[in-house]
Amino acid sequence: MIKNLLVIFTDPFNVLFIVIIILLTIYYAKIIGYMGEFWVRQELKRLNKKEYITLNNIMLKENNETHQIDHIVLSKYGIFVIETKNYSGIIKGNKYSNEWMQILGRNRYYFKNPIYQNYGHIKTLSSILNLDEKYFISIICYSNHSRLKVNDKNVINLDFLNKTILNYNDIILDKNLEELKNNIIQNNIVDKKIRKGHVKEIKSKIKDQNALIENGICPKCGGNLLKKHSKYGYFLGCSNYPKCRFIKNIK
Repeated sequence: MIKNLLVIFTDPFNVLFIVIIILLTIYYAKIIGYMGEFWVRQELKRLNKKEYITLNNIMLKENNETHQIDHIVLSKYGIFVIETKNYSGIIKGNKYSNEWMQILGRNRYYFKNPIYQNYGHIKTLSSILNLDEKYFISIICYSNHSRLKVNDKNVINLDFLNKTILNYNDIILDKNLEELKNNIIQNNIVDKKIRKGHVKEIKSKIKDQNALIENGICPKCGGNLLKKHSKYGYFLGCSNYPKCRFIKNIK
């Protein structure tokens, strides 16, 4: 046994293989996320460059909060704000739910409604560019490995990304696109420390939100959380419904 192990670890090819496996295991989520954004970039490159300007991986700051935006497409037909999700399995949810569900076999995983997340990005862009929110179009783009069960025309698989953008063909924005692009680039945060801090801030917010939920407090408005039941199973709903539509799915 020991002799066999020594043979394995003294062979440089075996050592290299083991190191690669370990690195892939540690950075799997980052690699998958990067590949998802890479394929979206490749798809957006196919748009007519005379009519569309694409910006990728933009981080903006407003009111002491940072917002990382995967992709922005500027055009006279509107400003498309694209949130990328490289998920597989079945994705279920609706535009008003606080959480959506990912189904992988018999397992269920819950995550924040990306439409809400992307709306925060739109509000920030609207403020920085001094443009009304009506000029912004939200798109949530999932990988082709996912099966979407979301009733929203702008929640799509990658194959339909450009088609969805091109469906908007009414001229609504009479602005110099190069000036808008330069404004975004000037406000883009490139400092690596700040970008790492953005990730830590998100994790901290999630932790604080989970603590409130565990104590039966709605993290959105401070109301009481009540256990309710629907055809999809049990969930926690806010006592201030319909003013507050926060829900948390539970097993």
